[in-house]
Amino acid sequence: MDWTDAVGRNWASLWAETDRSFSGLTQQLLDRLAGIPGNRVLDVGCGAGELALALGRARPSAAIVGVDISSALVDAARERGVNRHNVSFVLGDAAQWRDPDGAPDLVVSRHGVMFFEDSAAAFANIRAGAAPGARLLFSCFRSPSENPWATELPSLIKTGVVPGAGADPHAPGPFAFADAARVRMLLDKAGWLDVAVDPVDFAYIAGIGPDAVDDARQFFSRIGPAAAVLRGLGEADRAAIAKVMTEWLEGRRSGDLVAFPAAAWIVTARAP
Repeated sequence: MDWTDAVGRNWASLWAETDRSFSGLTQQLLDRLAGIPGNRVLDVGCGAGELALALGRARPSAAIVGVDISSALVDAARERGVNRHNVSFVLGDAAQWRDPDGAPDLVVSRHGVMFFEDSAAAFANIRAGAAPGARLLFSCFRSPSENPWATELPSLIKTGVVPGAGADPHAPGPFAFADAARVRMLLDKAGWLDVAVDPVDFAYIAGIGPDAVDDARQFFSRIGPAAAVLRGLGEADRAAIAKVMTEWLEGRRSGDLVAFPAAAWIVTARAP
């Protein structure tokens, strides 16, 4: 996934839809964060800024910094947060970046940490740049088999790559942290303490409204494991796959909503 190029631009242009898809998980993260102190917060892989902005609203006296490698996503986050003066967004790679204005005492991420080339080194850098005793909380997907929104469509259209099903299931990507034991090992190796990995479930919302199926079809045509494949097909092939997608999504529609079960981990730890 090239977040600095087409993937980042797609997510930036569809930030409202992607935030909607994760809304159930975002609320669970915010509920947990409500009990964790933090006056300087770092949001790793902040994307278009949903979590950072929510924390800025909840903690008006705190300084919130979001960092992401996609210039398109950082631009979208800055535009959304133009009136939120305690939230700022920085273009950078959290695997190497340190906040020059102060050490965070709380590090968060909503699904922004599974794409590091060297996860242990990245988490070690984040820990080294954090304040003593800083808290860490992030979410990541559990196994592909528990997330049918990601696996069913590639199987149906018999093309594309099912996430997490490659030769290396730990390669950077949405399901790189599906293995809870590996997540604990990486954080232990990076020097984090008291690592806990808890399962959570949420509804992955793909489409809403009177045309929820069409809304979801357009969303999955630009976001997700089949999107790159669809962009490379001719008109006739795209039309055939659109028909398959429509039938698939109809099976997931309930009234004005198309949603899928989704499974994630919420991971917590603390710096020494």
